[in-house]
Amino acid sequence: MTGLRKVNTVVFSDVHLGTYGCQAKALLCYLKSIDPQRIILNGDIIDIWQFNKRYWPKSHMKIIKHLMKWIVAGKQVNYITRNHDEMLRKFKNYQIGNFSIVNKLVVDLDGEKAWFFHGDIFDVTMRYSKWLTRLGGMGYDALILLNSCINWLLIKMGKSPMSFSKTIKNSVKSAVKYINQFEQVAVAIAARNGYKYVVCGHIHQPNMETFTVDGKSVVYLNSGDWIENLSALEYHQGQWKIIYFDQLFGADVVTTEIEDIKNSKELFEDMLLEFNMIKN
Repeated sequence: MTGLRKVNTVVFSDVHLGTYGCQAKALLCYLKSIDPQRIILNGDIIDIWQFNKRYWPKSHMKIIKHLMKWIVAGKQVNYITRNHDEMLRKFKNYQIGNFSIVNKLVVDLDGEKAWFFHGDIFDVTMRYSKWLTRLGGMGYDALILLNSCINWLLIKMGKSPMSFSKTIKNSVKSAVKYINQFEQVAVAIAARNGYKYVVCGHIHQPNMETFTVDGKSVVYLNSGDWIENLSALEYHQGQWKIIYFDQLFGADVVTTEIEDIKNSKELFEDMLLEFNMIKN
């Protein structure tokens, strides 16, 4: 662990392992640069909705392997399940050693309560029209894949990459309104329950902002995602901050090369190998 940056708590979400848009190489680079005491996986780490058994690159497996190493090393790892990994909810409250699977989490941070949850509970469409949400997820994944191909060409031409979905979200009034409502509802519930911090994911919009509700100060935080923003949250020595991959390592570090894709038998054998390496 020598030379790694010490962090009390790291929070990241919306990695969407198993999809073409996932920037697993960048995430792995970030994870290898820190030495956290607690790791909070705030939902949609593995995208079971969009998961395709024919697409599971080595870099995606390496994320799982790195998390397992942290667990074996005795670090506290909390996996908060939500919409894209909802199949894991059947294991809610499962705990083995320092690893747990939960739907939400409340943690004491230097005498203040921090409430962690993914955020899809606020999404009315998610609750009442799952088929529509899944269709939207497929469209988003296709847009990200197209965007990745175009960015690969832009980088080869020496130009800066661009984000289609971020441009769309920032220009469509209804999307901006939804994000604002999402933040306000989260903050209002946190204030009613006496939480100083409310930490979410889901909307892929990294943010850290202080609100005042009925005289109470509440800090809203969102960890963003590892598809477009490549962001995480860190809490250390009483301070929160948003971490952006390109600010730490530079945008040029992220590669868009196509990785080898293994068949299901090779994938299963790799998983067994990784598991045996962790055990030993």
